[in-house]
Amino acid sequence: MVTEFLANFPSPPQGVWYLGPIPIRAYALCIITGIIVAMALTLRRYRARGGDTDMVWDAAIVAIPAGIIGGRMYHVITDHDSYFGPGKDPWQVFNFSAGGLGIMGAVALGTLAVWALFAYRKVPLAPFADAVGPTIILAQAIGRLGNYFNQELYGRPTDVPWALDIFYRVDANGNFAPLTGRSTGEIVASVHPTFLYEMIWNVAAFAFLLWAERRFRLGHGRVFVLYIASYTLGRIFMELMRDDAANTIFGLRVNFVVSAVIFVAATTVFFLMRRGRETPEEVDPHGSGEEPGAQADGPAKGGEAAGAVSNDEAAVNRFKGKPQKQKP
Repeated sequence: MVTEFLANFPSPPQGVWYLGPIPIRAYALCIITGIIVAMALTLRRYRARGGDTDMVWDAAIVAIPAGIIGGRMYHVITDHDSYFGPGKDPWQVFNFSAGGLGIMGAVALGTLAVWALFAYRKVPLAPFADAVGPTIILAQAIGRLGNYFNQELYGRPTDVPWALDIFYRVDANGNFAPLTGRSTGEIVASVHPTFLYEMIWNVAAFAFLLWAERRFRLGHGRVFVLYIASYTLGRIFMELMRDDAANTIFGLRVNFVVSAVIFVAATTVFFLMRRGRETPEEVDPHGSGEEPGAQADGPAKGGEAAGAVSNDEAAVNRFKGKPQKQKP
């Protein structure tokens, strides 16, 4: 009896609310919150490395739409049976509101878009990648709350004390609608909340990345690669706990195979990469960023204006007969 009480970890009764005709989706709110948090942290982290924070905003402009498109493409490719074949509607590929985004596709195409931007601006990508890597996995953790409201990404049926109760949801016409409907109160199953497991893993990986970065002074893209390895390692275990319908390769879930391959590749690359951390000049070769820890628009050390010649340097110039640089 006690076990049954503790196992009552209910799903939300719905994941979509309406303001008149406008749907407010919990999943979208979680994704947006994750993006805002990641942006705020990336601005601080990239500035601390000596980067120009304008590049963070520009990167967001290209990465967010590219990530959405890449995430959708990955989902459609790995779950193509849901969109193509007898009785299927291929136009549903473009129905983003029905759900279906793959994080690995989002990171892949988002990274490619940012790489193109930084290459065009002739700014090194690695320092920015290191600044944004930990913030992405924290954003992923926040986004996983959306899966809770959508009743998705759960695992096998279980009777553990923290099992998640999945409710049967219907729309206004009484039709089954797991994403947009309201709960009837009927429990379909009690399952492992793998979305919660992944959320906890992502938060732990975020803390680990910050620790490793400081402890080993990681740079030159190694923090980002370590993020990839950390995430895919956790995803491997999550995929082993799921039993929902999925396409397979050699009898193994597609996401399990992809995660395993990426984890091995990322781990190998991490140990082969250059060690140490970039100087501020290497981070921002155009000199538009700030020195780490410097105050923007603040007075120069000793009360002299930026660019003024020190007293010692002025004395040497006079001795050599060189004209003295005047203070502005």
